Formats: sequence, structure tokens, C-alpha cells
Amino acid sequence: MKFLPFIWRNLWRRKVRTLLTLASIAVAFLLYGYLAAIRAGMEAGVTVAGQDRLVVRHKTSIIQTLPVSYLDRIVRIPGVKQAVSCTWFGGIYQEPKNFFPQIPVDPVPYLQMYPEFRLPEEQLKAWLEKRSGAIIGRKTAKKYGFKVGDRIPIQGTIWRRAGNTPVWEFDLVGIYEAADAATDETQLFFRYDYFEEARQDGKGQVGWYVVRVNDPEVSERVARQIDEEFMNSPWETKAESEKAFVQSFAKQVGDIGLITKAIMSAVFFTILLISGNTMAQAVRERTGEIGVLKAIGCTNELTMVLVLAESLFTALVGGGLGLGTAALLIAAWDPTQGALPVFYFPTSDLLWGVALAVLLGLATGFFPSLRALRIGVSEALRRL
Repeated sequence: MKFLPFIWRNLWRRKVRTLLTLASIAVAFLLYGYLAAIRAGMEAGVTVAGQDRLVVRHKTSIIQTLPVSYLDRIVRIPGVKQAVSCTWFGGIYQEPKNFFPQIPVDPVPYLQMYPEFRLPEEQLKAWLEKRSGAIIGRKTAKKYGFKVGDRIPIQGTIWRRAGNTPVWEFDLVGIYEAADAATDETQLFFRYDYFEEARQDGKGQVGWYVVRVNDPEVSERVARQIDEEFMNSPWETKAESEKAFVQSFAKQVGDIGLITKAIMSAVFFTILLISGNTMAQAVRERTGEIGVLKAIGCTNELTMVLVLAESLFTALVGGGLGLGTAALLIAAWDPTQGALPVFYFPTSDLLWGVALAVLLGLATGFFPSLRALRIGVSEALRRL
């Protein structure tokens, strides 16, 4: 720590150059933060997907439905603890741009299957008492100004009510909150019995099943047995882990992780060149002073450490500014306006950002510090 004032004064000898270097590093880490938030939004659900949960869908596509009678057969398979059905409703609110997921479910079993959705007890009771009741995530409720007691009209694009009526109306009886930042708070859930009774077509069919197994170790065996159970039926199934199911949805857009890594690799390579050149130039300019330091007793190793520390300090300050700004901006404002189910800066990515800043500092300071190590005293003093 006693060399910190020395490093600080060296950095501010060229104020403009130092400020520009810090700004370029900060912008790179700000971009990193936003890309991490977008990736988290695109892969929402993957990180929190239960290891003991399976998703059973039609073998051909999620668009194809399955008989509701499969539920009883699935729960009889050894190793299955619980199963619930879900169906994609696909409606819109007022106009096409106002889209959020709507899913008919059986309230109590569904909330038992997904404890990460937290609903007050009195609101659950109200939901069970009202057939046309629905609950919605806090994020969507906030976006559209919904409150408990509102009546929400949804225009069905897939399912119509009896009499070929496209508009469904739901009574909002509850607003659920997520147990953590990675859980989706944009969905609307309504009762399957109301959906089944009111819909015009597709009665007795559901979209997919979510299955909880007794032990994650038997997931693969249970998935295989479920598929074998319906192998020779008109509606063959594909059972897979919930994580694989969610990832298959995310990959329909593209490999978000690969895209993020490609962009950040290009950005950090550019920053590496900029910062490395800055440090190399700083060492060249101070060759004579490095010679003086060595002449008065500073060892080669200490000289190398001082240059490396200066590079590391620059990367940490710039990276810290970028990561801190990203965390504050992301927490305060969602630029996607709710288009992504979640938008937050994951803690794991924040820690990876700090690690990247350390690596950047070490990488950009390695060759300049090596040069400082090798500079001879007589050679350096001739440049004074």
C-alpha cells in the first residue's frame, strides 16, 4: 500500500491519456453488463429450472397438444411425485404489441410445482373461489397498471370461446412475486377448468405436462419410461429435463451465450490493445526514471511489480466504474420495456466481470513490466 501514492501520481502525469483509457475500459464493462442482462433475460428460467422437474410434450412439437388423460397415467409411473398440465394460450391485450404469456393451470398443484412463484394466501383463496379468476406477475401488473379487482380482456389468437368469441375476460384476483431475480414475473395464469369449459375447440387436450420426480437421480429413467408409456399411441411424447426444455426455447432465437461471448471477445481484444499500448508508452517515457529508481536501490523485481500494479490499478478502476454504472442503470431502468421476462445483472456475471478486469490488468501490464525488468541502469540513465 505504501507505493499506492507513487502509482497514483504516475497515472496522473498524463491526465488526458489516463482519462481516455479509463473511459474506454469503463464503456467496455458497461457493455458487458448490459449483454449479461440481455443473456439472462433470453435464458430466463434456465438457471432456476428445477433439477427434479421434467417437461413432457408432444414428440413432434410443442404446438401439438396431448390428451388430458395422460396425467393419470404419468403419475402412476414409479418415481413420479407430482404432475401438472399447462397449455399455451397465446392471447394479446388490447393490441398485438401488448403480449405476455398466458397459461391455464390447476392453481394449487401448479403453485406447489413452482414454489418460486409466491402468491399471498388470501389471493390464492380468492382464485380458488372464482372460476374466471387469474393471477399475474408483478412485472406485467406494474407495466400495464393492473391491480387486484381489475377485469382484463384478452383476445385469443389460438383459442376461442364457445360461439366463436375471440375475447376472454379474466378477473384479476392476485399478483404473484418471484422468489429471486431470475424468475419470470411476466406471466398470467388462469384456471384450466374455466378454460376447458369455455373454449370452443380442443376440449380434453393440454399443451404439455410438468413432472416432478422423487429423486433427480432417477430423472433420466422416468423420462424414458414416460416416453415408452405413450410410444404406440397417436400422441407420442418427448420427456426431457426442464432445463433442456427452456434452453430449446432460448436457442430458437440463437445461441445467446455464444453471441455474447463473440461480442465481448472482440470488445476486450480491442481494449487489450488500447490499454497495452498505453502502458507500453508510459514505460518508454519513464525509462530514465526507472533507471534512477534502480540506481538508488530499487530491485528489478520491484520495478516490474510497480508497473504491473499500475496496469492492474487502471483496469480495476475502469472496470469498477463500468460494472458499477451498469449495475445501477440496469436496476433503475429496463431498456427492453418488459420485452424480456427478466432484466437484471446476475451476481455471477458481476463477479466474472471483476475477474475479467483483473485479467485485463495483468495482460496489459505483462510486457511493459517485463521491459521495465530488463532495462539496464546505464542504458536508462543515458536517456535522462
